[in-house]
Amino acid sequence: MNAVIIAVLVMLILSLVRINVVFALVIGALIGGLTGGLDIATTIQTFTNGLGGNATVALSYALLGAFAVALSKTGLPDAIVEGAIKLVGREGEARRKTLSKVLLVLMILTISIFSQNVIPVHIAFIPVLIPPLLKVLNELQVDRRLIATVITFGLVTPYMFLPVGFGAIFHEIMQTNMEQNGLVVSLADIPAAMSIPAIGMVLGLLTAIFISYRKKRTYETREVARQEASHTYTAKSLVIAIVAIIVSLSVQLYLSQQLGVEGMIFGALAGVVVIYLGGSLKRSEADVIMTNGMKMMAFIGFVMITASGFASVLKETGHVELLVEDAASLIGGNQAIGALLMLLVGLLVTMGIGSSFSTIPIITTIFVPLSLELGLSPMATIAIVGTAAALGDAGSPASDSTLGPTSGLAADGNHNHIWDTCVPTFIHYNIPLILFGWIAAIIL
Repeated sequence: MNAVIIAVLVMLILSLVRINVVFALVIGALIGGLTGGLDIATTIQTFTNGLGGNATVALSYALLGAFAVALSKTGLPDAIVEGAIKLVGREGEARRKTLSKVLLVLMILTISIFSQNVIPVHIAFIPVLIPPLLKVLNELQVDRRLIATVITFGLVTPYMFLPVGFGAIFHEIMQTNMEQNGLVVSLADIPAAMSIPAIGMVLGLLTAIFISYRKKRTYETREVARQEASHTYTAKSLVIAIVAIIVSLSVQLYLSQQLGVEGMIFGALAGVVVIYLGGSLKRSEADVIMTNGMKMMAFIGFVMITASGFASVLKETGHVELLVEDAASLIGGNQAIGALLMLLVGLLVTMGIGSSFSTIPIITTIFVPLSLELGLSPMATIAIVGTAAALGDAGSPASDSTLGPTSGLAADGNHNHIWDTCVPTFIHYNIPLILFGWIAAIIL
């Protein structure tokens, strides 16, 4: 058996039976390493050495949590909640509550999409926006699995289809790696080829909204971890909060777009400094506030760090490449079977690694030559590579496209990462992606 398949299955099964994701990743890495021919010392050493791969991301999330808690001291979350509750109206106003639910879902969807291109801050908006809205979502009896699928759609579909922001990076990685493996394609062709898989994502989203999670769901109302008490707000404190958000986003955009470096850490720091200088955050309470914020985001940070070690072990075994080669040997010249197997391999690799961007260099080394050998067109090859890489980003316990939504929706302890985020997003996005990616490979 291939070590990648075994490691990913072990990790997923343990996660589904509610074993902590961090432990599931560690156990999966250990079993995967031993299955892949590594001795226990090499497996542990490789895992340990790989932990630093996502350290920057983990620290970024911790500081974003601190910034979110600092924002709560300005009273901005309370102002948002009060405004949203006024929008909701009284209990008997059913039509108004329905309209409010629609507006909230549309707002969250729009901001999620914009986070990938218009204001490319990725998941940085989630700990600021979602926790203050949890009470409102409870009032409207919105199923949080719906919100998880909405956010994940906004985090994944734009980079697949739109050639701006993170999409520009994704498309450039695709073009570069495909060229290195013998197929020159135009950047302009990638959005056209990815349009059919993107339609699958849209259908998955519509299914979640209008069928799967349209019914009301009741949650126990609890205080959000970072809102230990309500904070009074003034016009000045709200202005400080808005300025802090603008400064934070501006720093992130300048560092990432102009200087080409990771900007989340210093963007969060800049926002905290603005709140501190504005007087909303007192010196005596700053340390406690920052610590509480980091605790709020600690889970996502530890998962990302552990996932990096897990991916390192799988790469060290050499079984990722072997999995791709084995799939190629099973195809036997059949285009339809070949396209389907390549998509399934992409799903397995991304589910384990947790990053579609990191999957592309792994799969293109075999997928591009294989597609050429099967006589698939360049457009069909683009669709296969792009879809195979994106598969698993939704649904993977180690992906920031699922960890991000969970970090906001679970702020009051009413949302489970595996069953309320990973399983719903896997069902609604990976299944249609396989179907529509396969259709694209056949008809293009």
